[in-house]
Amino acid sequence: MQTRDHWIVAGSLAMLALGVSNTMAAERTGRDVVELICSACHASGKDGAPKIGDVAGWTQHSKKGLAKLTESAIAGIGKMPAHGGQPNLSDLEISRAIAFMVSFGKAVDPNKPYASPTSTTGEQLVQSHCVNCHDDGKSGAPRIDDFNAWKPRLQKGMDGLVRSAISGHKAMPARAGMAQLSDTDLRNAVTYMVVQSATYKPRN
Repeated sequence: MQTRDHWIVAGSLAMLALGVSNTMAAERTGRDVVELICSACHASGKDGAPKIGDVAGWTQHSKKGLAKLTESAIAGIGKMPAHGGQPNLSDLEISRAIAFMVSFGKAVDPNKPYASPTSTTGEQLVQSHCVNCHDDGKSGAPRIDDFNAWKPRLQKGMDGLVRSAISGHKAMPARAGMAQLSDTDLRNAVTYMVVQSATYKPRN
C-alpha cells in the first residue's frame, strides 16, 4: 500500500521530470534587478561591463545567444562575480535583467530562465557540500535520513524548498554559500535529499 508520503515524493519527482516550475511571487522584474543591482557596473561600463544603452556592446556580448550570456552571468565572467555578486538572485531574475539590458527595456520579461546549467549531479553536490550540515542536522538543517524533518518544509512544494536554498534560510547562506550554482543544481540537490530521506532505511 502506497503511503501519503510516497505520493508527496512521487508528485514532486513528476513535476521535476516534466520541467514544471511555477513563477514565484518573489521573482523581480528585469527593470527592478537592473536598477537595484546591475546598474552599479552596467550604467557606467565599470570593469568593461557593456553599458546600458550601448547597442554595439550588447550586440557583441550576445552574439552567441541569450542562453550563453545567461550561463556566463550565472557562473561569473571576467570581473563579474557569479550571479552578479548577488547569490539570492534566481536564474529567472538574471535572465530578466539580461533581457532588459539587451533590448534596452523593450523586451517582455521571460517566464522561464534562458538557461540554468547543470554543473554537477544532485548526489555529487550533496556528498561534497550539503552533508556538512544535513548529515547531522547542524544548526537545525533537516537531516538526510529524517523525512519527518522535511515534511513541513514541503508544504509549499519543491519550488518553496528551492527558493529557500536560493535565498538562504536561517543559518544557511544563499545558494549554500556557492554563488556559482544554478537553480537547477540546487533543485537537483534538494530533490536528492528529499528522496533519500523518504526512502531511508536504517541498517540493522
